[in-house]
Amino acid sequence: MQAKNIKYIIAVASGKGGVGKSTVAVNLALALAKQGGQVGLLDADIYGPSQPTLLGTASERPVFNDKGLQPIVRYGIPTMSIGYLIDAATPVVWRGPMLGKALQQLMQDTEWKDLDYLVVDLPPGTGDVQLTLCQKLAVSGVLLVTTPQEVALVDVRRAHAMFTKLNVPILGVVENMSVYHCPQCHHEERIFGEGGAAKLAQENGIDLLGALPLDKAVREKSDAGHPLMIAEPNSNYANIMNAIAERTIGKLALQPKDYSAKFPKIVVEQTKRSHLE
Repeated sequence: MQAKNIKYIIAVASGKGGVGKSTVAVNLALALAKQGGQVGLLDADIYGPSQPTLLGTASERPVFNDKGLQPIVRYGIPTMSIGYLIDAATPVVWRGPMLGKALQQLMQDTEWKDLDYLVVDLPPGTGDVQLTLCQKLAVSGVLLVTTPQEVALVDVRRAHAMFTKLNVPILGVVENMSVYHCPQCHHEERIFGEGGAAKLAQENGIDLLGALPLDKAVREKSDAGHPLMIAEPNSNYANIMNAIAERTIGKLALQPKDYSAKFPKIVVEQTKRSHLE
């Protein structure tokens, strides 16, 4: 199932927490919008929603009217998150089926209007939310986020295997926290190792879409609700994210399209021969 007014659903996944997936998701959405697309952002991390904090919208609450749940718009992007509907200090203690149902409601009940891209920020792991998304929604592709070290790659490999088994296209992998540039001496330090995402991409025949640096400004601006794509649009981080968005758009454009519904069905039937022949 996919809303008729949404052209592409892009899932951002990691398989492991703590790799900066949500930060990548929100900046990717903003970068896609900068490319001229109409973009929405769905926070599907029911247990630990991060988008309200990253966007500075934690105090806002959506309105429900006869058209549905009205998304919270920030930086020109309509967004929806379970974090808008519950108190920040209230834990979500739900079993698997309830998680899937909540995700479907957030997706279906929200009035997204016309979108070129809906970016879905998935929770870590390979559980019910991921299965619900892939089985109930027409996901156009998955963007995998990892850090260079092996402990992150192990979980990303599991996520890759799950999406492949579910026949969901893998758009590529993004390496986050790839390198640290010291602002004082300009020395480069690869704190979390080197080449992990490139190795993953080569192993699985997928593209490395980009490598984002470990930048103090990313953390500071994210905590303040001002993503770096907005706060520092000319930064090295923003330039790399723009390139990732362009490559993502290119991967989606190359996907095969099904035009069968546009052509009439032709049925050839054998008829009985006339006795006069």
